[in-house]
Amino acid sequence: MNTKSENSLKSEKCIYDISKFSHLDYPEHLASIFWFSGCNMRCDFCYNKDIVFAKEGNYTLEDALAFLETRRGLLDAVVLSGGEASSYELTGFCKEIKKLGFLIKLDTNGTNYLHVKRLIDLDLLDFVALDYKAPQYKFIQITHSNKYHEFSKTLDLLLQSNVPFEVRTTFHADLLSSDDINFILNDLKERGYNKNYYIQKFLDTQNTLANLQKPSKLFDKSLLKSDFPIIWR
Repeated sequence: MNTKSENSLKSEKCIYDISKFSHLDYPEHLASIFWFSGCNMRCDFCYNKDIVFAKEGNYTLEDALAFLETRRGLLDAVVLSGGEASSYELTGFCKEIKKLGFLIKLDTNGTNYLHVKRLIDLDLLDFVALDYKAPQYKFIQITHSNKYHEFSKTLDLLLQSNVPFEVRTTFHADLLSSDDINFILNDLKERGYNKNYYIQKFLDTQNTLANLQKPSKLFDKSLLKSDFPIIWR
């Protein structure tokens, strides 16, 4: 998916859906979620097939801001998710969200480095959830994209910034082994990561991009080796 400028988004329905209320997606905050259309990855385990392949959404950015006006005093945060929200140039949008008094969390695969960097440089992000999809040697196989280098730059950027963030991996035992997870854990350690690492269990919706079923392989959690906490979700 090509990144899109602020001007091209003024009348475009780039938001696929709006979740009006969540207490799970932003730690310790009540938030709404904006699900942005389209993604530059095709992860085998992805269950947001309709959002990933959507050419258009149902709401413009102005629609989203109008909705937020009705939630002032009721919610304290907004989650920008997808799809891949960072595929869009959201600087102006985030500034308007901030004017309304909301915190902003970005869920991202980290492959639009310049867009994420601009949001961080302008102090527009309060929290980031970064998806570490797979080790470099399996990245193309699982994501069907060659964007590992961009992801890696974004991870380093977050490590050097003051923005609170978490790293998470969606886990399917037929796709990733304990050696693969340990590779990720060691890579994070070598970069200086010392926060919680979240492993999200595969969600069997019967509607994933690769039509995955429940894993056929068993996984032994005791084989994982980490100097920082591993949290299973």
